[in-house]
Amino acid sequence: MVNINETLLVLAAYLLGSIPTAVWIGKLFYKIDVREFGSGNAGATNTFRVLGKRAGVPVLIFDVLKGFLAVMLASLSTYKPETNAFINFQLALGIASLLGHIFPVFAGLRGGKGVATILGVVLAVQPQAASVAIVVFVIMLLVFRYVSLASMTAGLIFPILVIAVFKIENTVLISFSIVVAAMLILTHKRNIDRLLKKQESKVNLFSAKEEN
Repeated sequence: MVNINETLLVLAAYLLGSIPTAVWIGKLFYKIDVREFGSGNAGATNTFRVLGKRAGVPVLIFDVLKGFLAVMLASLSTYKPETNAFINFQLALGIASLLGHIFPVFAGLRGGKGVATILGVVLAVQPQAASVAIVVFVIMLLVFRYVSLASMTAGLIFPILVIAVFKIENTVLISFSIVVAAMLILTHKRNIDRLLKKQESKVNLFSAKEEN
């Protein structure tokens, strides 16, 4: 049974995820709301697109940390480490932080897609599979230079790694990995459409601008 301590930790994870890094950096240092430009998302990719690397890099790092640190809150719970109950609670905290990022209470419930925050969550919960997925992301990005394509590919391979490669037996974690993959596809429907039409912007890895 979840007690008041665990409930407060889930709330803390949501509030941590709700910190709208992209929005605050954009308004504080550039006097603009990144949600009014580019894709309209308050995430790292749109920050890179609208404000460039100097803003995008810290947003990316902090958005990853939001998910990672939220999962780390599980160490303050009453669950014993490495048990299924502990892992399940880690996932609950990760989901809370992700919901905070997508629906941030500090930014009018208008957030981002949560790709970076998901990365932080899976790095904390299943670092081995997440590390391989990161390698896949980097390779796809270097070869094709589409952040969206790299993100979706890494997301799709994550459940395969969890189930077939690392043979994780926790059904909740397996379900979570599948949901993550599905969510990445659903939240990138517009990107998929632009990719099919060859209208998706490519990332120029050596400058702050993007190419069409």
